[in-house]
Amino acid sequence: MNSVTALTFATQAFVTLLVILDPPGATPIFLALVGDKSPRERVRLAWQAAGVSLFVIATFALFGQFILDYMNVSIEALQAAGGLLLLYVSLQLLTGTSVGGASKKSNNIGMVPLGTPLLAGPGAIVATMIYVQQAETGAQLLGLGIAIVAVHLIIGIVLMTSTKIVNLIKDEGVTLLASIAGLLLAAIAVQMLANAIKAFGAN
Repeated sequence: MNSVTALTFATQAFVTLLVILDPPGATPIFLALVGDKSPRERVRLAWQAAGVSLFVIATFALFGQFILDYMNVSIEALQAAGGLLLLYVSLQLLTGTSVGGASKKSNNIGMVPLGTPLLAGPGAIVATMIYVQQAETGAQLLGLGIAIVAVHLIIGIVLMTSTKIVNLIKDEGVTLLASIAGLLLAAIAVQMLANAIKAFGAN
């Protein structure tokens, strides 16, 4: 790793996290969850989701290993928990149930499930922790921090821009999008659970 410059290290981290967090892939699910919100609320939730994801990933970058060791929780268990939560949300989307149940809870969809575990899921958390362990200089750590912030700025911009689509597809389009998003989210959840089970079996 000594031969890797801080710029190269940061670029590698940026590309890796951008692929894992996958803003375009999260967009249909985001639109399905905010379809009944006002335009101003959609923009707020877009940046809230990005902010929550940034907070979670930054926290695990700094204290991730300590938190997991202290609570005696494995990455696999974290992955399985995230999969179960996403599966619950996907079933709500597929059945037309309001996400979060009560209206008070539905206002927090930018935090759960958007911010975490959809964006800041086990994959992104593990990748960040690995990059922190690989960083050997202060410059590389600084580059990693800049990369994490840059990825979340892109996420916020992509989600905020996507809210204009809701005005075009109307209520019927939002309903259709919710069904498609629910199916995609269910597939993501099942894959997360399957990966966790495989990891448990390997151990």
